[in-house]
Amino acid sequence: MFRLKGLLSATIDISCFKQSNTIVWRGKSTLEMNNKFKLPARYGAGEKSVWVEYIQLAADYKPAVNLGQGFPDYHAPEHVTKALSEIPVGDNPLLNQYTRGFGHPRLVQNLAKIYSPLIGRELDPFNEILVTSGAYEALFSAILGHVDEGDEVIVIEPFFDCYDFMIRSAGGTPKFIALKPKSTGGQLRSADWILNEQELSSLFNSRTKMLILNTPHNPLGKVFTAQELETIANLCKKHNVLCLSDEVYEWMVYESNKHIRIATLPGMWERTITIGSAGKTFSVTGWKTGWAYGPANLMKNLQVVHQNCVYTCCTPVQEAVARSFEFELARINTPESYFVSLAKELISKRDYLVKVLRENGFNPTVPDGGYFIVADWSNLAKKIDLTSETDKYKDYRFTKKFAKEAGVLTIPPSAFYSEEHKHLGENFARFCFIKKDENLSLTEKLLKEWNAKK
Repeated sequence: MFRLKGLLSATIDISCFKQSNTIVWRGKSTLEMNNKFKLPARYGAGEKSVWVEYIQLAADYKPAVNLGQGFPDYHAPEHVTKALSEIPVGDNPLLNQYTRGFGHPRLVQNLAKIYSPLIGRELDPFNEILVTSGAYEALFSAILGHVDEGDEVIVIEPFFDCYDFMIRSAGGTPKFIALKPKSTGGQLRSADWILNEQELSSLFNSRTKMLILNTPHNPLGKVFTAQELETIANLCKKHNVLCLSDEVYEWMVYESNKHIRIATLPGMWERTITIGSAGKTFSVTGWKTGWAYGPANLMKNLQVVHQNCVYTCCTPVQEAVARSFEFELARINTPESYFVSLAKELISKRDYLVKVLRENGFNPTVPDGGYFIVADWSNLAKKIDLTSETDKYKDYRFTKKFAKEAGVLTIPPSAFYSEEHKHLGENFARFCFIKKDENLSLTEKLLKEWNAKK
C-alpha cells in the first residue's frame, strides 16, 4: 500500500497487486471520505463565530484597548476570589471531587434564598433550579430540552448569537423580530428601541413553542418595561408558548429603571424558564457557572439534556459562588451589597464613554442596563477608507479597520441579527464599558488622536 497525491490535492490510498503481469489499483479518495465524515447538517457550514474571529483579530493586531469582549479587565470583589482560593486546600477534600449533577447543594440552596423573595414564591432548590456550565449551557439545555423538529421560536433582535444556532441544532425554526429605534436622529436611549406589537403578534401560531426574551438586553442595554413585558406575556399565554428569559445582566440596571422578572407576571411562572450567571453577577466570567430556574415540570427537560451533556459542573467554583452569595445575603439591599454597588460603579463608566463617543463623531444609544453601548458610526464614514477590508457587512469592515487604525477593538452588531436583518446593524459598533478607568481614558486619547489625523 502506498499514497499518491494528484494535481487536485486529492490524496488516494491505493492497494495494488499483480495479476497476469497487470497491476490492479483500488482505493478511496479523500473527497469520498470527507463526504462521509462531513459536519452534520444541523451545524450548518460550521460558520466561525464573531468571538473566534475578533479574538484572533486582537491577537494579530494587538489593539491598545479591547472594548469588544464583554468582561471586566479588573479584579472581582475580594470576598469572591478569596473564597475560591481557599477551597482546593481547605479542610474538606470532597470539595475537589464530583458534586451533585444538577447543582452543588450549598449553591442551589443559596440561589433559592436569593430568588425566592424576588419572584414571590418559595423555590424548591433541588427540583426548580439547575446549575450549568455558564448561562450558555443553561440556554443550550433549555432550547435543546424543549424545542423539537418543526417547532418555531420567536427571537428578538439583536440577539446573542448562539440563540439562532441552538434553535436550528434542535430542529427548530427561529422567527425574528427586530427592536427598532423610534427615530434615527438625535440622542437615543435604549428605551427608544421598541417592538412593533402587530408584527410581534403575527409571529405567533400553533407551531410556536418558545419566545426568547433578553432583559436587560445585550447589546442595546434595553430594560423592558412592565407594559412591554405584559404584551409579551399575554401573547405567550394566549398561544400556550414557553418564555425563555435570559436575565444575566439583572443586577446592572441604572437610574430610575427597574428590572422586572417576567416570571412574576400573572400566569407566567408556569411557562417561564429564567437564566442567570455567576460570571455576570460577580464579575468572574471565566468561572463559567450559570443557572436556570423555573417550575419542576419544565426544568426536568433541562436536567435530561444537562445530565447527558456535562452532567455536573466544577465543584470548587460552585462552592465559591455559594459562599459569595452567603456573603451578599448578609448585606442584601444595603449600599455595600455588590448587587447594588456594581450598577453605581458602572454608571459613571457608562456616562464617561458616552461623552467620549459623542465628542468623537459617534452617536451612542445610552443603555439603561448591562455594560454595552451600541454606537452609530455613520458620521465617521467619510473619515475611514474601508476598501481594504473584504467583509460582506459594513460594520465588520468598519470595526476591523478602526481597530487597526485607532487601536480600539469593538464588535460588529450585525453578528446579532438574522441574515435578512443584518443591514439593521451595519451602521453600529458595540463598545463594552466594564473596563478600568485608565483604559476608558486611553480610549478617549486614541479616538482624539485618530480624529486629528483625519
